[in-house]
Amino acid sequence: MKKYSILFLLLCFSSSLFAQDLYVPRNIKKAYKKETRSLSGSPGSNYWQNTGIYNIQTKVDAISKVVSGNETIQYSNNSPDTLKVIAIRFVNNLHKPEAPRSGLVSKDFLTTGLEIKSILIDGIKYEVNNEEWGTVKDIKLKTPLLPKSQATLQIEWQYPLSVESGREGQIDSNTFYCAYSYPRVSVYDDYNGWDILPHINRQEFYNDFNDYTFSITAPRNYVVWATGNFLNPEEVLQPEILKRFKQSLMSDQVLHIADAKEMQTGMVTQQKDWNTWKFKADHITDFCFALSNHYVWDAASVPLKTKRVSVQTAYNAGAKDFERYTDWMKYDIDWFYKNWPGIEYPYPVMTAFQGFADMEYPMMVNDGSVPDNLIDSRLTLDHEVAHTYFPFYMGINETRYAFMDEGWASTFEYLIGISEHGEETSKNIYQKYNVKQWINDPSAEEDQPIISMSTQLSGSAYGNNTYGKASLSYLALKNYLGDTLFKKALHHYINDWNGKHPTPWDYFNSMNKGSGKNLNWFWNNWFFSNYYIDLKIAYTKHSGEQLSVNIENPGGFAIPFDAIILYQDGSNTKTHFSPVVWEKNQKKIIIKLQAIKKIKSITLDGGIFMDYNPEDNTKIFK
Repeated sequence: MKKYSILFLLLCFSSSLFAQDLYVPRNIKKAYKKETRSLSGSPGSNYWQNTGIYNIQTKVDAISKVVSGNETIQYSNNSPDTLKVIAIRFVNNLHKPEAPRSGLVSKDFLTTGLEIKSILIDGIKYEVNNEEWGTVKDIKLKTPLLPKSQATLQIEWQYPLSVESGREGQIDSNTFYCAYSYPRVSVYDDYNGWDILPHINRQEFYNDFNDYTFSITAPRNYVVWATGNFLNPEEVLQPEILKRFKQSLMSDQVLHIADAKEMQTGMVTQQKDWNTWKFKADHITDFCFALSNHYVWDAASVPLKTKRVSVQTAYNAGAKDFERYTDWMKYDIDWFYKNWPGIEYPYPVMTAFQGFADMEYPMMVNDGSVPDNLIDSRLTLDHEVAHTYFPFYMGINETRYAFMDEGWASTFEYLIGISEHGEETSKNIYQKYNVKQWINDPSAEEDQPIISMSTQLSGSAYGNNTYGKASLSYLALKNYLGDTLFKKALHHYINDWNGKHPTPWDYFNSMNKGSGKNLNWFWNNWFFSNYYIDLKIAYTKHSGEQLSVNIENPGGFAIPFDAIILYQDGSNTKTHFSPVVWEKNQKKIIIKLQAIKKIKSITLDGGIFMDYNPEDNTKIFK
């Protein structure tokens, strides 16, 4: 046995105590071994991801409410694996009566689902039994797809739009939101293989980055809004509407492209029986579109560093909140670029469509109207536009790890809300929707670790882990690192993984590298524990002009807080403590405060980090 100095042993003990290893699942360890991912947080030297080039022609029949289409997919297997099956995903089969779902639905939600009329893979026809298809279906290939090779899929299909609209379907009898509207190849990745988890209407989505060319044939007088660049406005719009639309692409001011009267009197689209609208978008995770024959159309654009972003809104005339949506989106895109996350909006267009879902899609949102509460309506829009960065720019696996996107969108919503409505209003709304439900729920499920897969959570626990607790972790880290270092680390993570598929461990490691700190103690505290928020003043000692406060942390989370001393004369002092105070001991600390006058009370105030048991956060002095 070698002899070591006492100092060296103490240093080793200290390092092992505070660096702390993270739990890493076996599939992620294999990814490190294969060097598709790295402990530095960056994609590994052997990182790969599969992709497709989609060329889709689709038609929407406004009478039968059927969407039909045919598509060609050039699918690239960039993996080192030979694929013996190919998994096809069609989320809209959630509407089939026999589909598994997370909750009860009405009869209006149900449809007959997808009908595949034909499917060819590399020219070979495959027989399809539509009754056997759920939201995902694997097809055994007659010729395996070799590594670093391509396959061509040709699919002809149709499906009915559900009467009850959720994330997609009929908004009204002449307005349709067509999302998840085409069969697509599911994700095959380096840590799980084929993604064959069924969609059950709770968890959201995980998609490859693909290139899309879409042709959408719609009846006369129906305007189509979609993901991506609008390729042929000259072919489908009448001259005056075309002129306004082109002006909007360079206008800082909101223009009314088409009003309700123009929509109703046939003055907007070319007066053919059918018009075909064409759009293109590259390297995105999904494509959606919407159409209506009576929605009004507003538009403007936002100047950024490298481009102008077209901002468009489609809505029912008279919807008071949507009348302001274009201006609100302009503010969002500019604010997110200049503040948080501090990354330029990466796409050419952003469109808001009045519907029901309060749901995000690449370059589009489908929001309900809340005309009697403009603050809530605007914050909803803020949240959905914030999703541009997480999950779309970052390729998050929302199905398994929804906290990696919903937590960030909730955080950005809170931060932009401060600039829009003031700190107190934003704080109160954030607490109402993200904190109170969690801390007031006594069930054990509410304290499952954030790292729990989203598919393991039910009811309110899903929302609490995904939105509230995750967001609080990001805000606690922001407070711990300070804005400058936090933004540096966040940008390092975004630059590492935009356009790719990060896992939680990639986030942890990339933030460690970007900040130059070993944050594993923080990740263990916030993501791998069943902690909650609860501080307690154990006892105090006032000696001379110094007040010592022994604080216990029964809840366990490393949160920031203010210590507020109220003096007998009515004045007060506030001292802020960041989560750094918990770095060495996450259960007990002693803080020392200057107290120059006679004290009436001391209170620990976590702000948005609401305490489960606030009664023991105040000490009254006699």
